[in-house]
Amino acid sequence: MSSTAQIGVTGLAVMGSNLARNFARNGFTVAVHNRTSAKTEALVEEFGHEGAFVAAGSAKEFVDALERPRRLIIMVKAGEPTDAVIREFAPLLEQGDVIIDGGNAHFEDTRRRERELREQGIHFVGVGISGGEEGALLGPSIMPGGSEESYASLGPLLEKIAAKAADGTPCTSHVGPDGAGHFVKMVHNGIEYADMQLIAEAYHLLREVAGYSPARIAETFRTWNRGRLDSYLIEITAEVLAHTDAATGRPYVDIVADAAEQKGTGRWTVQIALDLGVPVSGIAEAVFARAVSGHAGLRTAARGLAGPSAAALPAEEADAFAARVEQALYASKIVSYTQGFHQIQAGSQEYGWDIDLGAVASLWRGGCIIRAAFLDRIRAAYDAQPGLPSLLADAGFAGEIGAAQDDWRTVVTAAVGHGIPVPAFAASLAYYDALRAERLPAALTQGQRDFFGAHTYRRTDREGSFHTLWSGDRSEVRTA
Repeated sequence: MSSTAQIGVTGLAVMGSNLARNFARNGFTVAVHNRTSAKTEALVEEFGHEGAFVAAGSAKEFVDALERPRRLIIMVKAGEPTDAVIREFAPLLEQGDVIIDGGNAHFEDTRRRERELREQGIHFVGVGISGGEEGALLGPSIMPGGSEESYASLGPLLEKIAAKAADGTPCTSHVGPDGAGHFVKMVHNGIEYADMQLIAEAYHLLREVAGYSPARIAETFRTWNRGRLDSYLIEITAEVLAHTDAATGRPYVDIVADAAEQKGTGRWTVQIALDLGVPVSGIAEAVFARAVSGHAGLRTAARGLAGPSAAALPAEEADAFAARVEQALYASKIVSYTQGFHQIQAGSQEYGWDIDLGAVASLWRGGCIIRAAFLDRIRAAYDAQPGLPSLLADAGFAGEIGAAQDDWRTVVTAAVGHGIPVPAFAASLAYYDALRAERLPAALTQGQRDFFGAHTYRRTDREGSFHTLWSGDRSEVRTA
């Protein structure tokens, strides 16, 4: 088999097939391979007219079809299946070849694989790909990690198939070494969880407090999507809410079981944030909200618990309330991105990745699930101040969230009064208030820790660590 393919894809489920087709449509010759050859044959038979494919029946045929340096993308399940494919292909490769993992791998697995393959002279690139099945085919947001040398070989291909932002810039760039790409994709998904939960809470408030029908809420979201909330998730929310179930004639949202599932990247975001000591409370509450929704037995047992009996607002007040919900949604959305970018910043420092936060915002502007108009402003904020400690320290975002905060508080108060759970709205507001507070009750917490565990504390009036001898005369001693 002649070595004519510029890129290879192994693992031809929907994402892998669509990615292979994307490369072919963009003029690349693509070697395709699957554990079961029937899928390979079916792909070429159905889509062979879209471009140049080389069907490989075995791992050796697949590798032999690739021009040097070989670039092969693994599109299989994360974890052991990915390791199994690496073990199969690595012995067939040579120094300078590149293995790319396009799945939702845990970044620590990516770091391990990159380290192990580097010792063999093989580049390993963990690539976060966002955009779902449609994005894989038409242009996703692509977040590659790995060495700069590997990106020099792979980057031009990824830039060709990636989504393009409104200014024509490809939504991909080299994120950083080893696991940086998969780390950024993980945080992207955490922000996605928060964004979706915030939208769901806004819907719940408009339905139960404003008394809007799903169809009217759909129109409200369409209006919002023409303004500062312009985003893919707001757009598709309007479509979902406007949809009617063909079998029953009822709003689609009313016939879907209210139990949201998850694949794990949101949990990873929260787990790693805890390890890094980064507060991502809005993201965490979004993950927990999905968990609560799935505990049917727990919810059934609690359904009879007492709650408020507030009625929906009068029609003349509903529209004003809806405008306040828009303010609360926008302010909370700023917080979720603030928390996500803080986590990327902390991860970059912890692992020595030197991630450009403005570049991350840039590559999320198209193709990915959280693509939104205000990402241009986030990019501009980090480009103007590369050391920006928080999006809330940017004058533009600080001004907007400050202008929204009264309505934000009114919405959260109304939710409490009506017994509507808004964990992400409330957590986002609490985060905002915690950051702006002159003093936090953590001083008392630290006093408690010193009392029961002699954990020491620092003072506001002089340097050093101190411990109070809580028994006896309660004198204070300097410890170090």
